[in-house]
Amino acid sequence: MKKIAILGSTGSIGSALFDIVKKDSKKFKIELLTANKNYRKLLKQIKFFNVKNIIVTDLKTFYKIKTILKDKDINIYNDFNSLKKIFKNKKIDYIMSAISGLDGLKPTLDIIKFTKIIAIANKEALICGWTIINKLLKKFKTQFIPVDSEHFSIWYALKNDNIKNIEKIFLTASGGPFLRLSLSKFKDINIKQALKHPKWKMGKKISIDSATMMNKVFEVIEAKNIFNLSYDKISILIHPESYVHAILKFNNGLIKIIGHETSMKIPIFNTLYLNTQKTLKTNTLDINKLNNLNLNSVEYNRYPVVKLLHNLPEVCSLYETVLVSANDELVRLFLEGKIKFTDIFTQLSKLNIFNKYKKIKPKNINEIIKLNKYVRLKIAAISV
Repeated sequence: MKKIAILGSTGSIGSALFDIVKKDSKKFKIELLTANKNYRKLLKQIKFFNVKNIIVTDLKTFYKIKTILKDKDINIYNDFNSLKKIFKNKKIDYIMSAISGLDGLKPTLDIIKFTKIIAIANKEALICGWTIINKLLKKFKTQFIPVDSEHFSIWYALKNDNIKNIEKIFLTASGGPFLRLSLSKFKDINIKQALKHPKWKMGKKISIDSATMMNKVFEVIEAKNIFNLSYDKISILIHPESYVHAILKFNNGLIKIIGHETSMKIPIFNTLYLNTQKTLKTNTLDINKLNNLNLNSVEYNRYPVVKLLHNLPEVCSLYETVLVSANDELVRLFLEGKIKFTDIFTQLSKLNIFNKYKKIKPKNINEIIKLNKYVRLKIAAISV
């Protein structure tokens, strides 16, 4: 029986993994589930797998869960300081780290030592804390698999190849809801329009990042970190069909194209059933999509945030935390109706006051958390 844990089990990634595990329940034992506020979904998950350890980070929800489960033999914790009690310094088989935002960084760092394989779906952790994560992966001999469809595709395509054989990697982007919108109308974009993604059903934050293309900027940074590439070896291609997720051009002239349906269950399934013969039922090959891949270069006028990549340091630095934090705050302000859609890039292009962080390498998580708070306060003050 494979022992696993899911950090962020009630979110979209965690829920998708849970659904996969449910269909093969006799093969898995869930050692730990963690959640924030969605106690109803968490209770269903606990009951289905008879989970004995849970972490609920929201204090109000924690007390509510404790009251509901007071007669059950279940360990309920409010923070990740309890990991040693749960795992007793023994490694389990697989952990999915799917807590969203920078809140997911500390739990990811804390849990690496307790698993043989860690699948990380948290963008912010891989962008801001990669140097720290990578150090721990090596120290505890933990295998890492990226979950984002683009990065999983690259990882999968590279399984038997050396990264030094890569000439160029292309990440694809759907173009979001404003691929065909007249540029003259961008100043009038409202929240409802920005949230309406044509291909993926996602949360509000990532939907806005997709509309601005900031999510793809972050994915380029992730790819640079994970695969130890320089920025000039990574490009973005617009691909509205979202069928191809990554293209790898090798030095020997060969090209690998990795594609799959617009379902995160495919990369999640493959991280879980690594090196097994387990099959996933999907639709038959869509010839029409293959015949109409419709790949194009990025229009900077339409997606000006992509230009931010030209000014990023090649070596991991605290400036990536600046970028993530500033964008988080600007998206929050837009969703609250306090700034315009176009203000997101306008403000992101004025981050010169934080340039000193381009030369500072992140040493610990406290630096990252402290800088995150400082940048968010600064951006809020100058944007409203």
